[in-house]
Amino acid sequence: MKVSVRFFAALRELVGKKVESLEFLNGEEATVERVLKRLVELYGKDFIEYVFDRETGDIQSYLTLLVNGRSITTLDGLRTRLTDGDVLAILPPVGGG
Repeated sequence: MKVSVRFFAALRELVGKKVESLEFLNGEEATVERVLKRLVELYGKDFIEYVFDRETGDIQSYLTLLVNGRSITTLDGLRTRLTDGDVLAILPPVGGG
């Protein structure tokens, strides 16, 4: 099973690519949380500091995580299960003016 992760803005520059494709073995449960753990393994400290709050370990409040265009807050949060072909997008805050 494959899941894609799309990166935007500063996070795209930090990881050096627009999309990361992750594979999960048959029978291996894929959730948003597991995808983030894999990304931590791949990208290390800089990724951790950008995505996670240093004090609480929670996802930074300014980030929006979408699975196939739907916010994980309207799904099952970090426990949202992913299926083959799903896309997780990590979006930074939107600026304007």
